[in-house]
Amino acid sequence: MHRLARRLFSNVPKSTVYGGPKPQNPNQRITLNSLRQKHLTGDPITMVTAYDYPSSIQVDTPGIDICLFDDSATMVVHGYDTTLPITLDEMLSHCRVVASGATRSLLVGDLPFGSYESSSAQAVDTAVRVLKEGNMDAIKLEGAAPSRISAARAIVEAGIAVIGHVGLTPQAISVLGGFRPQGKTINSAVKVVETALSLQEVGCFSVVLECVPVLVTTVATAALQIPTIGIGAWPYCSGQVLVYHDLLGMLQHPHHAKVTPKFCKQYGHVGEAINKALSEYKQEV
Repeated sequence: MHRLARRLFSNVPKSTVYGGPKPQNPNQRITLNSLRQKHLTGDPITMVTAYDYPSSIQVDTPGIDICLFDDSATMVVHGYDTTLPITLDEMLSHCRVVASGATRSLLVGDLPFGSYESSSAQAVDTAVRVLKEGNMDAIKLEGAAPSRISAARAIVEAGIAVIGHVGLTPQAISVLGGFRPQGKTINSAVKVVETALSLQEVGCFSVVLECVPVLVTTVATAALQIPTIGIGAWPYCSGQVLVYHDLLGMLQHPHHAKVTPKFCKQYGHVGEAINKALSEYKQEV
């Protein structure tokens, strides 16, 4: 009887509930724990945006760590000049198709303008919808104002993982006066670093630094214990993020040239290849 009773007890280590850490399988979904491990070992974190089923598969296949569906879709997919017009329901529709294509990358969905600023309760409700209806693993929000810091805290306390976003926050172009680099003055630089620290304090697992000088990037990355993901923020971050269409050189239309950031490196010229293929098809027909 004593021997039988001993066999009924779990033999898993006390430090875990589900059997202890296992070697990371390259085919398994990236988790916050695997990102933290990369950060601890100094291994750069990669993040790329995706907006539909084909692009999410293409981001997932080479092993990009984070597949981000962000409100840049408003500009590169919907054709607007800013990120403001897209609605939450439109975002959720994109999120679902992105989630159906990416099976390995951590899936992060952006909170669109107007969906979380009114109150912490609104922010939590929106974040819950992004996970439940959009099938995302985590959310991202722009966090320059105190109300947005409070929103990030409430979302984390609701059990949802959050990436913060500081520096150039495109949803705030009304007060920023356009898509302008941030952190160029002493006061602005201090604000960027302090906001990033506040986002860490409320529980964000990472912070995006957009369009800030190299010194600000270096100071923020050194001050934070969570990964910094840079976009137009120089190389001294824990990782980098780029918009899918921008890094592939996908769109050649004058409208896209107008909204493509000057700092964006193109790793391909896909737009030229598409134009050539379509022209050849037309001529052949």
